[in-house]
Amino acid sequence: MAKARRRRVRDTWKEKKWYVIKSPKLFGENEIGTTPSRDPDFLLKRRVEATMRELTGDFSKQYVKLKFQIDSVAGSEATTRFIGHQVTTDYVRSMIRRGTSRVDAPVIVETKDGYKLKVHPLAITIRRAKSSQQKYMRQSIEEHLREIASEKTFEELVEGIVTGKIASEIYHQAKKIYPLKRVEIIKSRVLEEPA
Repeated sequence: MAKARRRRVRDTWKEKKWYVIKSPKLFGENEIGTTPSRDPDFLLKRRVEATMRELTGDFSKQYVKLKFQIDSVAGSEATTRFIGHQVTTDYVRSMIRRGTSRVDAPVIVETKDGYKLKVHPLAITIRRAKSSQQKYMRQSIEEHLREIASEKTFEELVEGIVTGKIASEIYHQAKKIYPLKRVEIIKSRVLEEPA
């Protein structure tokens, strides 16, 4: 009786090499993390998330999650590009109270240098607002955001979104319509890059 031949299992884990993932220049080219890969080409288009606290050390921005995508690999370093951000849901829920209105105004904007982004600002009123007031506020926020984006480059816009400068500009513009408690840009996503 013939014995069954044992196949030798190839350990693919030993073939892998570790790569350091770096944030874009806009965020100081800090180390986000490390990842293993057999081939550097397999790293391309991988997505990585990091909080603002991890990149800047600022605990007050713990709730901001930044999204990056690996776009090039040189040696054992993988560089990334910014593809969007999001605010954690628990932070958004903590802002909303009973008797207030939540005004969402998602808008697609284009920067001075040709980038297209979808930006999602959120305004929270002090008291419940009428639907007509909410509609007017939404229109005002969208127009103001388009105007701001058209005057800024991609990097300036991203910096303004992540740091909250643009949200405060929107707040000062929209509070003329109805008293606001807070304005926050809760989400952004890069839709198109210039060719």
